[in-house]
Amino acid sequence: QVHQSGSGWSPVYVEENLGVMSVGFLLSSPDDAVIWRGPKKNGLIKQFLRDVDWGEIDYLIVDTPPGTSDEHLAIVQYLGAMRIAGAVIVTTPQEVSLQDVRKEISFCRKVKLPIIGVVENMSGFVCPKCQNESQIFPPTTGGAEKMCQNLNVSLLGKVPLDPRIGKSCDSGQSFLAEAPDSAATSSYRSIIQRIQEYCDQHHLQEEKII
Repeated sequence: QVHQSGSGWSPVYVEENLGVMSVGFLLSSPDDAVIWRGPKKNGLIKQFLRDVDWGEIDYLIVDTPPGTSDEHLAIVQYLGAMRIAGAVIVTTPQEVSLQDVRKEISFCRKVKLPIIGVVENMSGFVCPKCQNESQIFPPTTGGAEKMCQNLNVSLLGKVPLDPRIGKSCDSGQSFLAEAPDSAATSSYRSIIQRIQEYCDQHHLQEEKII
């Protein structure tokens, strides 16, 4: 439940250092549909940014739906004065996903939103028994790596398929803690480190500008 205080809405803390806010917390039932037009959606996004008591935070991560819709424009507009560090774009290897991601990259460039890099999700599957690797979603056009080369964008890393990721998500557990030796965990940690390094460098540049 989201609680209201004198300083605003209090986020739901799923870990001591991880607070979350979602429209799902405001619904009477998790099965309820949210049928809103643009202005109402944008109003709630503004409330989540303005009226939530986030306190002192290291990172504010906004998870957006696929596409280039109202939500993306609203976030860029409302956070424009805050100098957003950048966008992390997630794709899968097949061309149908890459087509959407190319549009996302074009969107970011048009609204002058820096791109931290691209993550290729569901990138191969290693059988836990025989250790053979299979391409569940074949990268017929070269996958994210080729796309990043063509569009001059950084590839942050590739996350392989691991059934334990879905299991951890369903149970609300940290996959990194549940499967510390997984190849996917190693990939996640590498991606996180690269994002942190980018943000640290971005912050240093901001201080120099100020």
